[in-house]
Amino acid sequence: MQDLEQAIRERAYHLWIADGCRDGNADAHWLIAQREILASSLARFARVTVSDDAASKQKTTWKAKSAPNRDHRVA
Repeated sequence: MQDLEQAIRERAYHLWIADGCRDGNADAHWLIAQREILASSLARFARVTVSDDAASKQKTTWKAKSAPNRDHRVA
């Protein structure tokens, strides 16, 4: 937990530097940094990326598998 807070603090600091060291935006910098760090942490655990092509192929494959098998009809 301490490492997570430290990572957020360091990222917020870098955002502050990139923003020209202006005062008054500490909360915004912290929240942006928190979102980035948490998203990055979650991405390590759930690395799932699906391109549009892969998603359409999965749909096509799923439809083909779910279609009834007409070769084995029961009379």
